[in-house]
Amino acid sequence: MLTGIEVLCHSSIRIDKHLIMYIDPFKIKKDYKDADIIFITHSHYDHFSEEDIEKVRKDNTYIVVPEDCLIKCLKMGFEENRILVVEPGQKYELLGINFETVPAYNIEKQYHSRESNWVGYILEINDVHYYIAGDTDITPEAKAVNCDVAFVPIGGIYTMNAKEAASLINTIEPQIAIPIHYGEIIGSTDDAQLFKKLVKDSIEVKIYF
Repeated sequence: MLTGIEVLCHSSIRIDKHLIMYIDPFKIKKDYKDADIIFITHSHYDHFSEEDIEKVRKDNTYIVVPEDCLIKCLKMGFEENRILVVEPGQKYELLGINFETVPAYNIEKQYHSRESNWVGYILEINDVHYYIAGDTDITPEAKAVNCDVAFVPIGGIYTMNAKEAASLINTIEPQIAIPIHYGEIIGSTDDAQLFKKLVKDSIEVKIYF
């Protein structure tokens, strides 16, 4: 299930299956210029990074974004027919990839409001469901996710911390859990190790950095 999966740093993920897909490219170290689809969870600079999008996009790349990223995409030169604007709680299909959006928001903090309509994604690839949570707390929608592989933020302050993320994983019980959103702006490798310690033994935890 993890063949062709890379967590590059922070919340930046590269998926190389029959298509090349990126989620929230950030601090990309080289010009890949190979993205078939770029998925953006929300408009904060560490998730919608124009510099890094430019490093992975090619002439016919599609970009999937919440509504508040649309104008930015147009200014970057994406053609309208290459931009898919998404809303939380919906199902979509693009280039043969079925996916759905999960609301991503803070419960009591103000960094990611529910009204912003920001998202996480559940991508269905080769009958495997990959949940990329986005910047979120433990929400009713997150607790209802059914997936095989879950990428969850653990850095705290702006998102779940390691303890909260482990609690979510122990609730939704994917086969594999992968911590993200730490090590660059907030959180450390100690948080990743704490997350791994708190996740049920029946769930594999993969730490990429």
